[in-house]
Amino acid sequence: MGRKWNNIKEKKAAKDANTSRIYAKFGREIYVVARQGEPDPELNQALRFVLERAKTYNVPKHIIDRAIEKAKGGSEENYDELRYEGFGPNGSMVIVDALTNNVNRTASEVRAAFGKNGGNMGVSGSVSYMFDATAVIGLEGKTADEALEILMEADVDVRDILEEDEGIIVYAEPDQFHAVQQAFKDAGVSDFTVAELTMLAQNFITLPDEEAVAQFEKLIDVLEDLEDVQQVYHNVELGE
Repeated sequence: MGRKWNNIKEKKAAKDANTSRIYAKFGREIYVVARQGEPDPELNQALRFVLERAKTYNVPKHIIDRAIEKAKGGSEENYDELRYEGFGPNGSMVIVDALTNNVNRTASEVRAAFGKNGGNMGVSGSVSYMFDATAVIGLEGKTADEALEILMEADVDVRDILEEDEGIIVYAEPDQFHAVQQAFKDAGVSDFTVAELTMLAQNFITLPDEEAVAQFEKLIDVLEDLEDVQQVYHNVELGE
């Protein structure tokens, strides 16, 4: 599982730093989960999770508050949660999660993004069986041994703990996300570098040359830039 998760996240953050794209996506997601349940994170676990993620991306408070207030106000704006699966250059695998109020538009845009960048859409299940839903929690100031001791004392099971850069990355089952975070919070940790529920590839591949890498990165960039796309997952090991 030795992905450099912080490096991947930093690349995404650097790309998003000059735009409001990431904030718009979080605003939409917060609105959807707040509307599906209670607009109170203490009563809505899904909302609490999204807000934890938003914190690691430094989403401004006014974006969060506006989305929650919109949900409280009884907005009739509806979104469908969709997952697309496909193949990129050299047989790479890609999963695209979207929130959309126009299914036909989103499907057309995702299909075009694949088709114009060396890939093609697959059917449901054609790719996802090679990925595992995974909770990823990162923090600084603890070693892997210290983290393991904290989690054992809290009786929380995880898949793996890796030391990366100046901190650690914990991989766990999705339903252990809040338990892992709470164990660290009880141990005095207040900030997390990563707080994600992701689709983690079981095996990563390396593309054969710079041209293939450039084409693949273009595909991912185009997909991530689509307004309706929330998350893109893949199985390509990219350089730091």
